[in-house]
This record gives sequence, structure tokens and C-alpha cells, in this order.
Amino acid sequence: MLYSTQREKEREIERLRIENLQSRCDALANQINPHFFFNSLNGVQSLIRKKDDEKTLMYVHELSDIFRYILQSDKRGLVTLREELEFLNSYIFLHRVRLGDCIHIDNRIPKACLEAQLPPLTIQLLAENVIKHNVIHMGKPMTIELFYLEKERELVVSNRMQAKKSATISGTGLKNLAARYRLLCNRDIVVENTLQKFTVKIPLLYE
Repeated sequence: MLYSTQREKEREIERLRIENLQSRCDALANQINPHFFFNSLNGVQSLIRKKDDEKTLMYVHELSDIFRYILQSDKRGLVTLREELEFLNSYIFLHRVRLGDCIHIDNRIPKACLEAQLPPLTIQLLAENVIKHNVIHMGKPMTIELFYLEKERELVVSNRMQAKKSATISGTGLKNLAARYRLLCNRDIVVENTLQKFTVKIPLLYE
């Protein structure tokens, strides 16, 4: 019986390891795809046409940082919250060029917890979900809220619901993210979905 229980645990660990690797590959592939390239190159083309050299250089710089981070993240199990937030700023900058000044980050995370760790591309995945599934334009801006629950040691990512009528949410990204957290720290992410707010609570890891 003990042998059987041990074997079952080993199989579960292996299953979660495979899910974790698949999640990392999915996260990478989700960004490096023709649609992402298309939008990115369109952004550069639009800025060149406007002859805004300073903004074009900034855009190319941020885009370069994004791809560097994505490629490096595939080799890392954990990154600091500071790194994730810097990446998020670059990611949102590209979308602000495309969508206009209608998407904002309300960052209320204390500096004291910036060295806490989490899986790479976690916050980007959540931000991407917000952009993908909500109506966002100059007449209907969006703010993504980031704050920290000290007692629970959790990062909270929250946004007002402005759901697209045609949006279909598979939840695959969140399921993969949840599997990674179970593997890393035996904890679950918490997803709260109401008519007004969509909130995800992410455990942070400390050395």
C-alpha cells in the first residue's frame, strides 16, 4: 500500500511537471505568434508614418526588451516581482501606442515586496486577458489595479468588467497558471469573477 501511494505521488508530481513545462511553452508561444508580430510591426509602421522619431525609438526599445524577456523567461522557473512589473510597463506601452491613452496601470505594490518571486509572464498573462476580453477605447478606458495583501502574501490583479459581447473565455491560461503554482508552492491562485470586477490573487514566494 505504501509503495502504491508513493508511486501515485510520483505520477502526480510528473504530471504537474509536464503541465508546468507546457504552460511555459504556451505562454511563450502565445506571445511569439504572427498576430503579436503583426500588431508590433504595425505599431512601428504607424509611428514611422507619423515621423515621430523619438517615440519610434522608444517603441523599438520597449519591443526589444519584451522579446528579450520572453526568450529568457523560458529558461527561468521564477523571476522577481520587480522584473515582472518592468516587463508589464513595456508590454502596456506597446498597447497604449496601438489603443491610445486609454489603458492604465494603478500600481500600489509596496517596494518592500518587489524582490518576492513568481513564475515569469504571470502578470503579463493577466494583463493580456484584460485586453483580450474587454472593450477598451478612448471613450471606455481601462485601469488594471495591482496591490498587495500582506497577511496572505498575495499579489492582487483586478479590473473593472467591460466584457466584449463576442468574447469567449476558455480559461486555459489561468488553468495553466494554477498548475504551475501548485507545482511550485502547493498553493492555488484565486479567481473572483463578478458582474463588476474580475480579480486574480497570486501567491508570492519568498526565499
